[in-house]
Amino acid sequence: MAISKALADELEKRRAVALEGGGKKKADDRHAKGRMTARERLGALYSKGTFQEFGLHAQHKTRHFGMADKVIPTDGVITGTGFIDGRPVAAFSQDFGVVGGSLGEVHAKKICNALDHAGKAGVPVVGFNDSGGARIQEGVGALSGYGQVFYRNVQLSGVVPQISVIAGPCAGGAAYSPALTDFIIMTREHASMFICGPEVIRAVTGQVCTMDEIGSAQAHASVSGNIHFIAENDAHAVALVHRLLSFLPSNNMMDPPHRIEPDLKIVDDVVLDELVPDDPKKPYDCREVIKRLADEADFLEVMEQFAANIVIGFGRVGGVVVGFVANQPTVKAGTLDIDASDKAARFVRFCNVYNIPIVTLVDVPGFLPGINEERRGIIRHGAKMLFAYASATVPKITVIMRKAYGGAYLAMCSEDMGADRVIAWPTAEIAVMGAEGAVNILYRKEMAEADDKVAKAKELADEYRTQFATPYLSAGMLAVHDIIQPRETKSAIALTLRGLMSKRETRPPKKHGNIPL
Repeated sequence: MAISKALADELEKRRAVALEGGGKKKADDRHAKGRMTARERLGALYSKGTFQEFGLHAQHKTRHFGMADKVIPTDGVITGTGFIDGRPVAAFSQDFGVVGGSLGEVHAKKICNALDHAGKAGVPVVGFNDSGGARIQEGVGALSGYGQVFYRNVQLSGVVPQISVIAGPCAGGAAYSPALTDFIIMTREHASMFICGPEVIRAVTGQVCTMDEIGSAQAHASVSGNIHFIAENDAHAVALVHRLLSFLPSNNMMDPPHRIEPDLKIVDDVVLDELVPDDPKKPYDCREVIKRLADEADFLEVMEQFAANIVIGFGRVGGVVVGFVANQPTVKAGTLDIDASDKAARFVRFCNVYNIPIVTLVDVPGFLPGINEERRGIIRHGAKMLFAYASATVPKITVIMRKAYGGAYLAMCSEDMGADRVIAWPTAEIAVMGAEGAVNILYRKEMAEADDKVAKAKELADEYRTQFATPYLSAGMLAVHDIIQPRETKSAIALTLRGLMSKRETRPPKKHGNIPL
């Protein structure tokens, strides 16, 4: 049956209203500030012509508080699917130009539909958050909507990758949906995320603060640790989503997008021989080591500004996608503290649920000592790393470059904690504690009687290293599987990864372990 012109015109008219969103003026205002509209963000996210929208004509018919007969195009959120580099991805994008992107019942249902589709289809989901918060006129219905979104975030956790982009305001309860996802990208300008704003904080506590201090991208990236990446603008945020997805599988039943060539090239990298100083007290940037190991020096660092004493991120070695975890000697001497433990543990757990092998680079003098760390719970937080590594069943390769002392040695995935391969450099020192500390305990009498205490301390420290900390001692006990020259490291990792691609490991049946939180 042919569609009448009247019906066709009605359809096109309704489409036009929905596609216009908040109108040309609001779009122009955003463009003047260098920002994209909600629909433009999805246009940039997906390959051209691949976006299929869900719920273009959806809008809640409310009769409350001045909202009667108000047209709310797409109910303030655009949802659907499309393709990125040939892979299907679900997404939603809140439209601040339509009633402030506020969340009501239909708005929430659209987001839930996108999340449900992602779970059923086994595809990643990307959410652009740009909303004034709950739609007050809908009362408890809006709160219920948030609960339904949160519930689905949790159900999808560990099933499909979830990425949140904070591209505008994200306040109050709304902030908990991004917090439940795997990665958060936040634009440097025009975006904010907080539970209680400066006005509420001042009214309730008397404390005076600015939005930059509590809700800005910089604050979350460097102080609170709530976000993983800062984007300079919307376009950069989309580019970061693309780059992040290039390392991730579509779901937990698939392998990551490896780029494995049939023939593995075995080439020594002599630069590594000189990159790490022999002197255990001399710092170096571990990211330089990672870039020598990663194919084409392509390394995507995650949470770069938070807990910088540990470095995490994605790369490929011999074409195999891996997650890198490395101590950073240039910050706090590479010690593990509360924030570093949290940062590394969650990253390890992410890699594990999405079948990403883990490469751990060790140069750790121990856990950070101090009253503050002890009182804030370094034991509980440090235990997260032990739990994360021990429960991970993906291939785990550990490279001990220099220091590996005490409990921190175990927390950085020792052989005892389930590492499949432990490789050490000749510069490695594996011991209960550093040589200087051991000398103070073991050789107190010799030190007290020495005429030149400095010279004697050095002599005894060297003796301790030879007797108790040499990597050959650990290799003799099979705590280290091989000792190699630094130049051989990339080839050794690449060969080991190839041999572990078929790894299978089962654990006792249970709902889940009880990680110390």
